[in-house]
Amino acid sequence: MAKEQQISFGMNQSSASMHENYINKESGSAYELGDFDQAFFMYLDGQEHISTQEQRETLNIFPSEPMHVEPSTKFGMSLGGPTAKSAPKKSIEQPIDTSNGKNTSAVHPQNTAKSDKLPVKKEGSRKATTSNSDHEGPKTPDAKTLRRLAQNREAARKSRLRKKAYVQQLESCKMKLNQLEQEIQRARTQFATVAYNCLLILHYARWLEEHHRLMMELRAAMQERLPENDLHIFVGSSLAHYNTLMNLKSMAIKADVFHILSGMWKTPAERCFFWMGGFCPSEIIKVVLSHIDPLTELQLLGISKLQHSAQETEEALSQGLEALYQSLADTIVSNTFSFTSNMANYMGQMAIAMNKLSTLEGFVRQADNLRLETLHRLYEILTVRQSAKCLLAISEYFHRLRALSSLWLSRPRHE
Repeated sequence: MAKEQQISFGMNQSSASMHENYINKESGSAYELGDFDQAFFMYLDGQEHISTQEQRETLNIFPSEPMHVEPSTKFGMSLGGPTAKSAPKKSIEQPIDTSNGKNTSAVHPQNTAKSDKLPVKKEGSRKATTSNSDHEGPKTPDAKTLRRLAQNREAARKSRLRKKAYVQQLESCKMKLNQLEQEIQRARTQFATVAYNCLLILHYARWLEEHHRLMMELRAAMQERLPENDLHIFVGSSLAHYNTLMNLKSMAIKADVFHILSGMWKTPAERCFFWMGGFCPSEIIKVVLSHIDPLTELQLLGISKLQHSAQETEEALSQGLEALYQSLADTIVSNTFSFTSNMANYMGQMAIAMNKLSTLEGFVRQADNLRLETLHRLYEILTVRQSAKCLLAISEYFHRLRALSSLWLSRPRHE
């Protein structure tokens, strides 16, 4: 509808202009060709605007004309018959604009308004083109890009594998380190135990040397028939030396009670008469009675009571130790020997057994206390000279056992 109005508006204006030119021709002098040309090109200008709206508008990025001049059209318009090519607008319209610029702007107000709206339409078409290009799918990467992506993926995969191997190596090293620490702790404990055992053997050997020296001094004092006050000093030193042995054994019991119970720090012949880590007190009393004649009735009664009390204590300790061994065996063999995966039950049994084994130290300490108490009770019952004879008899008894062991170990062996 707008197109028809523009065409009719152009036709009316052109007919009016032609009518005026015709009147001027008749009324005035000769016919002016410029007036006719002006009306004709104004008609063509109106047709060009209509065709421009029908054609798809695009943005002229590189204009070849000044910005105030509208771009020239290169298409032809048909006027009542054959198609006619329009001349370049710049060369033809320029004299019209200079001669009658006001009339042109007045005659085409709608065309001027539409030309102002063209940049908006062109900008909108550019946005539409951009949006269409955005909706297009991503371009397929070339071979070089694909190869580089594949290399990156392979490098990332190898990096993950190296990281996993490194973590596994760290965990393995940590486990080995824990095992080494446990082995070091176990070796340290074993070394401490062995060291204490070796120290016990070493200190016991030194104790024997010192004991032999004290016994030689006591024997010499007895042979010289020193007064009882002087002899009392030698007897007291010998008894104190037995106290040193008991203290040495007490430290060894803390380190390894089984080493004390086994008697490995004693000679083989001494182990034959071994009782709970040492000599049996009641047996020592029997040895003493045969070497300290004569005794009074009061002394015999006291020694008899001491021997009876020592025997009762020995039996009580022996029965307690036997009951402990039986309870320990029952704890270990409880629930039969089933190779099950119930580690909690197994560790519970081991914990009970460990607690029972810890009572072994108490038995050995009580036995050592009984031995030391027996020696001191004999010293209280007997006189100083009789006590000296008692100590010399005990020393000679163990010396002969050690000598027997040496002879046994050095005997010729028959194959």
